[in-house]
Amino acid sequence: MAEVGQEPRRITDPKMMRALAHPARLAILEHLNTTGEATTATEFAEIVGLSPSATSYHLRELAKAGMIQEAPSRGDGRERVWQSPAASWGLDMEADADPETRAAEEALLATYLDRDQARLRAYLARAREEPPEWNDAAGLTTSTIYVTPDELKAFFEAVRAQIEPLMQRNRKDAPPEGARTVRVHFAAFPDD
Repeated sequence: MAEVGQEPRRITDPKMMRALAHPARLAILEHLNTTGEATTATEFAEIVGLSPSATSYHLRELAKAGMIQEAPSRGDGRERVWQSPAASWGLDMEADADPETRAAEEALLATYLDRDQARLRAYLARAREEPPEWNDAAGLTTSTIYVTPDELKAFFEAVRAQIEPLMQRNRKDAPPEGARTVRVHFAAFPDD
């Protein structure tokens, strides 16, 4: 059984992409990869806002696709506990992908972007209610840079290196006083 913390896994199978292209399933996998904590269907139900039985269905679908797996029991073995076999998942958009794979990629990316845009909009709607120190620290910016592919890759890797030690799963046992969950949405892409 793989443990959370290994190298990121790549999603290449359209079946896996379709399984993940659902807001509840994306939230389940995000929770597992963010926290690294094994979680039950009842606990997930609170996170995704569904009933435990509906959540169990989504867990089974993710397990069928190989995105999650059963974790060792936390007690008497009566409840199923789930974990992710990887610390994170990534998507490679291959230029020569067949139409089925392209459609699955597009569905997954649309679900992912819809979720992140909804989070950003929710924050912007409440930004004035945030404590000043949080409102001053948060940011939204767009910059246009002029780079080669190698420079863009190095830039992206440098940003990832800054984020990695601050990730929730890496600080969950001893977060600094006053720390909150903060979403970092970063995109770098060619713009014609």
